[in-house]
Amino acid sequence: MQLGRLQSVDLRKAWPHEAKDFTPWLAENLDALSEVTELRLRLEDTEVDVEGFSADLMARDSLDDSLVLIENQLEGSDHTHLGQIMTYLAGLDASAVIWIAREFHGAHLSAIRWLNSHTPDTYAFFAVRVKVVRIADSPIAPVFEVLERPSSWERGLRNAAAQGMSEIGRFRRDFWTAYAERYPDDGISPTAASSVWYETSDPEMLLSLYLAQGSVGIFMRGMRGVDPERVADRVDRYKGMLQDRFDIDLGERTSWGTYRISDLQIDSRDRENWPRMIDWLHEAAHKFLTIFEDSANGAADRFSRNSEGEKDAS
Repeated sequence: MQLGRLQSVDLRKAWPHEAKDFTPWLAENLDALSEVTELRLRLEDTEVDVEGFSADLMARDSLDDSLVLIENQLEGSDHTHLGQIMTYLAGLDASAVIWIAREFHGAHLSAIRWLNSHTPDTYAFFAVRVKVVRIADSPIAPVFEVLERPSSWERGLRNAAAQGMSEIGRFRRDFWTAYAERYPDDGISPTAASSVWYETSDPEMLLSLYLAQGSVGIFMRGMRGVDPERVADRVDRYKGMLQDRFDIDLGERTSWGTYRISDLQIDSRDRENWPRMIDWLHEAAHKFLTIFEDSANGAADRFSRNSEGEKDAS
């Protein structure tokens, strides 16, 4: 057996610019951070204005719907970012802070350790080192390593959840619980956040169901790590079938590389509407999943070729 040697790669090889490259990539790959921090992160917003500064990323922890601040650097930690983090924490009422940097100075790790020791259990501070590695000529890969975390974080989360989550957190929990009770075979978790997803017959695509205050809907997105341009190419395979069967035009992709398929405009805060909303999501999801299944059998490719032929003939 021949073994390769892991080699470090300059972070700028992966992300030349912190704000233009690293922050957008991280926004689309928060599950990489979830794996090492054990938080269930979902994106809330990017470049959030706070007291004249711009916080890189805001997320929520699906466990208790608490706000999580993510501040990232492609350089070593510095006093400026530590000060900004404290400003953001006060201005945004966040419960957790994840500070990402190429390397951390001992003084800054000590500061994070002090904050974890002297703040209530409902607060948490993480110091996460980011690296990029490769073996021989393999593709480069990001690696996140947690250097500091609160030992009481899991206990604090459980206490916060037991004491009660936010109003929107209860709203989401109650809705997905109602969905799970109405369609237990759909595999919907009552602890889901604003959206849930299905794996499809396409190994690179997911079908997501979302809940908002004025609507419910469905959108398509790529699996984590799939290049957005490749996702766009694969979506093209399904456009014709969606238009033909359901009279749906996907239109342009969103800034995060997702494609809205369909939605139902309805007051989701009125619980009397929930049975209709749940039925709509269930029926729509299973209809659209057949698109992926037919594609796996070659139907989408045949449709695409036939449509192109008709266009060419016209």
